[in-house]
Amino acid sequence: MKPLRILSLMLIAVLLAVLVACGGTTTTTEEAADNAAETVEEAANEAAETVNEAAETGAGLGMEAAAVATEFFSQEDLDNSIRLISVTPEGPEGEPWNQYLEPNFIDTTQYAKEGPYTFCFSNAGVNNPWRVVGYTTMQAEVDLHPEIEEFIHVDAEGNDEKQIADIQDLVASGNCDILIVSPNTTLALTPAVEEACKSLPVVVFDRGVQTDCPATFVQPIGGYAFGYTGAKFLADNLPDGAKVVALRILPGVDVLETRWAAAKQVFEQENIDVVEVQFGDGNNDKVKTIITDAIQKYGQIDGVWMDAGATAVAAIEAFEDAGQPYPVINGEDQQDFLVKWQENDLTAIAPTFPTFQWRTAIIAALKVLQGEQVPDPWRLPQPAVTQENLDQYVQPGMPPLHYAMCGCETMPDFPERWGGTASQ
Repeated sequence: MKPLRILSLMLIAVLLAVLVACGGTTTTTEEAADNAAETVEEAANEAAETVNEAAETGAGLGMEAAAVATEFFSQEDLDNSIRLISVTPEGPEGEPWNQYLEPNFIDTTQYAKEGPYTFCFSNAGVNNPWRVVGYTTMQAEVDLHPEIEEFIHVDAEGNDEKQIADIQDLVASGNCDILIVSPNTTLALTPAVEEACKSLPVVVFDRGVQTDCPATFVQPIGGYAFGYTGAKFLADNLPDGAKVVALRILPGVDVLETRWAAAKQVFEQENIDVVEVQFGDGNNDKVKTIITDAIQKYGQIDGVWMDAGATAVAAIEAFEDAGQPYPVINGEDQQDFLVKWQENDLTAIAPTFPTFQWRTAIIAALKVLQGEQVPDPWRLPQPAVTQENLDQYVQPGMPPLHYAMCGCETMPDFPERWGGTASQ
């Protein structure tokens, strides 16, 4: 109950009591007294209920960084994403980048044209390890298709305004047969994508836009599944009232907003004490500071939830530096985290947003230009790394920031193209 509602009830009760004392009521003294007592009791009970709810879910959920962006949230989509986690994908076995979940195939013959083709790619950025691995994988996929004569890549460097201008320039050039877009942020890029759709076919992947004009939208199950998987693992492996720090990267990106929305709902339902919700900006030093401060403030932190795992090792190192036991934690399929997990026998899980989707974006664009049917959305499977399959994804010889779900192991020049060394 809202505090103003509680205050209103208590004021009414006081007024009733005053009226009884002054004789200013048409009811009997006994009736008025009973009514006042009931009102006071109701207010007290509801106030206690509010306090209990706050204690159960943790003060951190009242922080500004804990707010769920309602424009990105849908309970129906959350429920459907949770359901899709257990759906068996269709498509070639062992090729998750070519698979799909419950596909709705659409006709693309309106876009069919003879090759060779020029593919244009407006990239949000190559500004974190996940995107570096993804872009390397995308380039390797392009090399597999001789009908792609030219591949034009423009890096927005994490800037909305630059990406909008990049898209406008690519379209105006007249050189592109198809445009692939990985949006920097959802709302800002929606108008630019809508405008581009008027001139040529568009494939969106990774982060989404709020328009259905692209020929297809390529994405794994999405942010809800990532956030739910990590939060549910923490809840299942922690006692009631366990203290958890939730780390986010930045607001305004659909896949990140939905990760947090799903996790927040789990924590509220599972009696987890979320003591802090903070934006770590994907910065190792900042994440270590957040965790260190939380340990000093609360004495012990039992779990760490993250909306992306690039700084998971930094979070773990903060516990080591403080001489504290390891938390229950979710990271991601980045090698440094997987190795740390394996070496220290952590209680952990790695939800993924697989980098193999960068392959799928090229495959989908080629199908569109060849007039073949494609799923829309092209919903890819989204496996998680668990204790049971951890050894499969720890890849000796790969750099610490490599992501295991690249789907690139059988591609030419692996592992050297991805910065790895061939095993002896």
